[in-house]
Amino acid sequence: MPRYDEVKLELTRKPKIWLVTGVAGFIGSNLLETLLKLDQQVVGLDNFSTGFQKNLDEVKSLVTDDQWNRFEFIQGDICDLDTCKRVMNHSSAGKVNYVLHQAALGSVPRSIDDPINTNKSNIDGFLNMLVAAKDAGVDSFTYAASSSTYGDHPALPKVEENIGDPLSPYAVTKYVNELYANVFARVYGFKTIGLRYFNVFGPRQNPDGAYAAVIPKWTAAMIKGEQVFINGDGETSRDFSFVANAVQLNILAATAADAAKDEIYNMALGDRTTLNELFVGIKDALKENGVQYTNEPVYRDFRPGDVRHSQADISKAKSKLGFEPIHRIVQGIYEAMPWYVRNITPSSK
Repeated sequence: MPRYDEVKLELTRKPKIWLVTGVAGFIGSNLLETLLKLDQQVVGLDNFSTGFQKNLDEVKSLVTDDQWNRFEFIQGDICDLDTCKRVMNHSSAGKVNYVLHQAALGSVPRSIDDPINTNKSNIDGFLNMLVAAKDAGVDSFTYAASSSTYGDHPALPKVEENIGDPLSPYAVTKYVNELYANVFARVYGFKTIGLRYFNVFGPRQNPDGAYAAVIPKWTAAMIKGEQVFINGDGETSRDFSFVANAVQLNILAATAADAAKDEIYNMALGDRTTLNELFVGIKDALKENGVQYTNEPVYRDFRPGDVRHSQADISKAKSKLGFEPIHRIVQGIYEAMPWYVRNITPSSK
């Protein structure tokens, strides 16, 4: 039996109390959905800066009333230490066992435009959560790290031990998270796990705004019949991974043995897809869902702060955590498209 199946079976037998920060966001709400379907008790924290009430409402529609009643939500900010301390002991069922820290201000371009608030949320907020979790004596603390930490290191695939210089303020903040986590293990004996996300995508990923990720942004444009823009020549490549893979690795990390903690793990598929290939993949998947897109993409300048190619080595996550990605890129795109077709209104033009 795969390790993930074993863990899910054990959790249904002996439910735990989870704290998910950024619970109204894309990955946070997917974690919430899975945990509730496993009959876990979940405390959620979000300030709605990038998350949405509609994401929580959708999760509510996908679980039973009994499962939804296991969820306790607090609207608050990780930049407030008292709030972080309060949520650690908020559950009516008892002390939080596992923390899944997803809250952050994401996006490389956003960090270039607004380094101050990126630093505040991603470093000050992270440190607040780390201190609160340590003081509360939680069983595990798993946090969202980032592939941007690899910076200008040229080697492919990316191996956890080899990183370069950061290329954006966002990358700096995520690297500082890892440094703090390591210091807390050395100084306080509080061991954590960081998951370096590589281009996670799937349902409830926001397609709107200047900092939308490429898959939801292009998908929305195609549904609306609008122009799709590709930064560069389209041969830039990324390791895209469906959100179910991220959910799996978070749960595996949270329940991991101590020997696997105080570590960083790549969260990815271990593959590469070019932007040109991605364009065709989304277009084909939408066609299967009744959306015909006939425009060709428009190519423009490369985007500041972006690396040319990115691909993860996931052998460490496989060997130490039992990670087995269950969605390839094409499968993930096809599974995600119905959600976007349901939730995005085509242009009336």
